[in-house]
Amino acid sequence: MKTNMKSRLFSSDSRLSDLITAHPSLLSLLTRLGLSLGFGDRSIADVCDASGVDTDFFLLICNVYTFNNYVPSTAAILGTDMTGLVPYLEKSHRYYVDKRLPHIERHLDAIACQLQGRIGQVFISFFKQYKQEVETHFSHEEQDVFPHIQALMGGRRDTTYSIGEFLHTHSDIEGKLDDLLNIVFKYLPPQVDDDDVLDVVYDILRLSEDLKKHTFIEEKIMVPLVKHLENAIMP
Repeated sequence: MKTNMKSRLFSSDSRLSDLITAHPSLLSLLTRLGLSLGFGDRSIADVCDASGVDTDFFLLICNVYTFNNYVPSTAAILGTDMTGLVPYLEKSHRYYVDKRLPHIERHLDAIACQLQGRIGQVFISFFKQYKQEVETHFSHEEQDVFPHIQALMGGRRDTTYSIGEFLHTHSDIEGKLDDLLNIVFKYLPPQVDDDDVLDVVYDILRLSEDLKKHTFIEEKIMVPLVKHLENAIMP
């Protein structure tokens, strides 16, 4: 039986346009991975080469985002050029903080304007607190974790930090989005405009799923890579 693109791992000779058509959710990954639209009918390998993006790294991230049962082996991780990992994670942070979270906040503001009493402020206050927690979470990674990784990738010993600390303190930033959804489902009065509600629910679900994949990449790809580098450089 022939396996279609929706059910198999992607390969470098696949057309990028076919990949995006089959899995539109990958569209939001392109700029984070260093690619842009206008690739025509070129293969994934051709587009990556032209953009200076490692093809294997691109495929690794796309496969993780698409297939829930795909967990790359340590050998696959170590056999992939991972110099793009930290820039990708940093761009993802900016995508969440500068685009997705403000987008959800605008929808919540529109809903709060339709509500009377305290319930509107509950939505806004809960979300502002969540956004602050996300920004603090990302700030820790950008100030402590990512410089440690880049030092190791550059062949430098760095005893000021270890990836074990990351695992010990890594928090669940997508879980509170589920709490926000429960508040919307349970307490939102029926007079609120349906379009505003559907928009915010869709955006929260989309962000939650994206953050779960982001966490997966950090814990199942970044951590094994850094453990290997620490053992190799800092015996």
